[in-house]
Amino acid sequence: MTARFASFAEFYPYYLTQHADRRCRRAHFIGTSSAIASIAQYIDSLNAWWLLFALVSGYGGAWIGHFFYEKNKPASFSQPWFSFRADWVMYWQMLTGKLSW
Repeated sequence: MTARFASFAEFYPYYLTQHADRRCRRAHFIGTSSAIASIAQYIDSLNAWWLLFALVSGYGGAWIGHFFYEKNKPASFSQPWFSFRADWVMYWQMLTGKLSW
């Protein structure tokens, strides 16, 4: 992706085009859910390994979705902040049924 986006509102529709394959969105959802659970486990145990697992599972799920299903490069490589925010918006939309997963 070479385009730069001036705002998140401009970026998010593009972000969704990069997640057209339902399996990719599912991999994102599973990875993000695992990251949330890992952070909760860290808070309970104060074992820092859970934070590492949160990063690996969160990004791992997303990258699996892109490399194996979408066959594209994650937007986080070129737009890290917008992508991070968009992942949470997409997660919420899937969780609340506004976006299929």
